[in-house]
Parts: sequence; structure tokens; C-alpha cells
Amino acid sequence: MGFRMGIVGLPNVGKSTLFNALTRTAAAQAANFPFCTIEPNVGEVAVPDQRLDKLAEIAKSKQVIPTRMTFVDIAGLVKGASKGEGLGNQFLANIREVDAIAHVLRCFEDGDVTHVEGRIDPVADAETIETELMLADIESIEKRLVNIVRKVRGGDKEAVQQERLLKQALAVLEAGQPARVVEVDDEDAKAWKGLQLLTTKPVLYVCNVSEEEAASGNAHSEAVAKMAADQGNATVVISARIEEEISQLDEDEAAMFLEEMGLHEAGLDRLIRAGYELLNLETYFTVGPKEARAWTIKRGTLAPQAAGVIHGDFERGFIRAETIAYDDFVAFGGEQGAKEAGKMRAEGKGYEVKDGDVLHFLFNA
Repeated sequence: MGFRMGIVGLPNVGKSTLFNALTRTAAAQAANFPFCTIEPNVGEVAVPDQRLDKLAEIAKSKQVIPTRMTFVDIAGLVKGASKGEGLGNQFLANIREVDAIAHVLRCFEDGDVTHVEGRIDPVADAETIETELMLADIESIEKRLVNIVRKVRGGDKEAVQQERLLKQALAVLEAGQPARVVEVDDEDAKAWKGLQLLTTKPVLYVCNVSEEEAASGNAHSEAVAKMAADQGNATVVISARIEEEISQLDEDEAAMFLEEMGLHEAGLDRLIRAGYELLNLETYFTVGPKEARAWTIKRGTLAPQAAGVIHGDFERGFIRAETIAYDDFVAFGGEQGAKEAGKMRAEGKGYEVKDGDVLHFLFNA
């Protein structure tokens, strides 16, 4: 299981440059004019995890298979998108299909790169896009409320629930806040997700700074961080130019380049980790001589459902999960050593899988 993160922002903020770095391709045309990305570019990237390499080394695995994430580079949005301006309708439709939004904000000064509004103000840029998404949600809700009137009058339970949730969302949006601030009960969670409102998507602000400011950020990124903190959202400071350069280097060259720039790790690694946090994702491992593999699950997933990520039969016929914590697997030199040290546990259907667990599932075929 992975997830789809949409890379959004105004034109010329560095979305496509960042996407190129993420996918290590030049598939997205990074050109200095609006709408150079006409169709959403989709790329899958491996999730960097040093634990997987360590496990493979210990188990002498022939193959190493990381878990993957999908990134979607979405066409630049302009003011009026909710009314179809620019490529607004397409932009909004593409956002509905992603699980989270990486909102790239221009936090660099460069007279050679045109800003669509003729100024550098990332907080205002963020507000522009948020406003367009909120306006689109309001329009969508108003239409849906009209369309379900008859079912509500007829006492249809799903329609009554939908109307209640739509009205909750509308009240928040009309007060100038995104729908994600609505607190939803567990019994409403599925119906709420089914509404597919744009402003319910989790948001990560990506501050694109110049190469010289990649390590420290700047006044623009600090302003974004303050805005994000007030909203309860996260930020990552990245130089898309640096990330694109790093993506073309081998591992040793990349490490030297990062050191020269005063960076401890690639910004993309921080972006991916922040994305994991954003959607409450975590990783477990399966390890053996044939392969060491990482699997993505939602935090709080029980063992049978975690097994189901590998194959549905594993979940249906689940018996137990032989479980070793990552630290124990490493400390005792692998599965056999951990087992002899009493560190392998047999966990049943009620076990909540932990990040870093090394698992072996037993099931009835």
C-alpha cells in the first residue's frame, strides 16, 4: 500500500523541477511559462529507508525491494480556478484523485523566473490556492444539497447523513476555514471521506528556496512555517534545484555534494518522511535469503490486515504473525539469533503492527 501525493502550486514555483528530482527523470517539462505541465505527470519513487538495507545485509538477501510512493505533478493553478480560469477545472479534478497535497511555495528571489502575480509572497500564494479549493468545495456542496433533497424528504438514511455532513462542511467553509477542521465521529468517517471535498486533503507546505538558503531557510520560509503552525500543518524547506542536481549523482557523489552544501540529508528524504507522517503511515518488513522487502500500512493496522497488504489469502487465512522488532533483529544478528534470545513473538489477530516490525505470517491456504 502506498499513497498518491499531488504536487500543487501556482505556475513557476518549482513544481516540475521538484517532480523531476523525485522521479529522477525529465518527464515533467520544467519551463519558465505557466501551464508547461498540461497533463498530470505521475511517477513512483522508492521510499528511502536505511533499515531495509541493514536487514538485507544481515539476512544476505539477494534482492532489496523498498516500498513506493506515487507523486502527481499537477498543472499550475491561478486565481479564478474554481470558476474554470486557466486550467482550473482540470486542476481541481486531479486534486480529487490524490490522498494528500504537497503545496510548493516559491520562497526564492530570481528576476529571471516570472511570478504569475508579479511578486514573491508565499503566504499569499498559499491563501490563493486554499481560497480556490474552498470556493470549489462550496459550489460542489451547494449542488449536492439540492440534488439530495428528495431522498432526504423520503427518509433515506444515507442521504440524511450526507446532508448533515455537507451542512457541517459548508458552515466551516463559509466561515473562511477548510473542511479539514471539521471533527468527524468514527461512525461518520467513511461517509465523510466519500464526500471527496478538496479541502479535507492533508496539506504539507514545501518551501522552495535558493541553493544558498537550502540549509538555513529564509524569511519567506519562516513566514510559511508560522502560517503552517497556526493551521496545524507541517513544512519542509527544500531547494528544488539542489534536489534535481543530487538526483543525477551516484550515492557517493550525492553525499559529498550534500556535505559541501552544509546539508545532512537530501530534502526529498525529509519530504517523503513528512508525507508518511501526514497520512499516518508506517513500514514493516519481510526478510529472507531471497528478498528483503518493505511494506506500507496505516498506523494502527492489525496483523491480519497487514498480512493482506501482501496477499488477500494471507489475511483471510491468517493464523499468527511471528514478530521481531527491528532493533532486536539487528542486535542479535538476524532471525535465528533473535529467536534463540527469546525476542521472536507469536502475535495473533488483535496485534497492532509497529513501525519497523520484521514479520513472518502463517496462514491457511
